[in-house]
Amino acid sequence: MKFTSDVIKGYGDIDVPYTLISQGEETKGIAILLPGLGYTVQAPLLHYSTGIYLNKGYDVLHINYQYTSADYEGFSIEEVDDALKHDVKEVIDQVLQEKNYSRIHLVAKSFGTIALSNELTRESFQDAELIWLTPLIKEDEVFQAMLDSGQEGICIMGDADRHYEEARFNEIKSNHRLDLHLIKGVNHSLEHDFQVLDSISTHKEIMSIIEAFIEA
Repeated sequence: MKFTSDVIKGYGDIDVPYTLISQGEETKGIAILLPGLGYTVQAPLLHYSTGIYLNKGYDVLHINYQYTSADYEGFSIEEVDDALKHDVKEVIDQVLQEKNYSRIHLVAKSFGTIALSNELTRESFQDAELIWLTPLIKEDEVFQAMLDSGQEGICIMGDADRHYEEARFNEIKSNHRLDLHLIKGVNHSLEHDFQVLDSISTHKEIMSIIEAFIEA
C-alpha cells in the first residue's frame, strides 16, 4: 500500500493538501472522501470508512481542505463555499488524470456534501456511488442535488442533528436511488451526546450499513 501526499494551488492561490492511499494495479476502484468543516478524515466516521474501503481493495483519496485556518480569514460564507467547490474539483482532476477507475465512490460528511452536490454533474461521475453523511439538507443546493441525483447512494442522518429537517428528509425519500437511514437520538457527529458506549454501538451500526453498500 502506497501513501502519496501532495498539494494543489487552490482558490485564492492557497495550498490544499490531499493524500492518496493506493493499492497498486489491483485496485477495485477509488473512494473520494470529502470531510466536514471541522470533521477531518481522522474523525471516527471517515477514519473507519477509510479502513473499510482499504480492506475491500479500494484506493482512498483524502481531500484535506482547511477552511478554518488563518488563510481564509475574511472570507465570506459564499467565498468559502466557492473555494470548497473549486478546490475539490482541482484535486479530483489532478488524481483522476493519473489513473482510470472502474468504480468511484464519493463519501461526504456535512460541509463536504456541498462539494458532493457540485460534483454530481461531472460526466465521469454519472455511475458513481454516493454516501451522504449528515448532509446539509437545509441548504437548497444540497437538498435539490439529493432529490435529483440519479446515482445509487445512501444517506445517514440523526434526528437530533441541528441540520435535520423532517419535511425535507421525507421529501428526499421520493428519490428511490437513495437509501435513507434516520438514526434516533444522534447529533451531527452521529453520536449520542456524552454517551460513549452508545455512540460506539451506533458507529458500528453505521459502518455495517456502509460495508453492505460497498459490497452490493
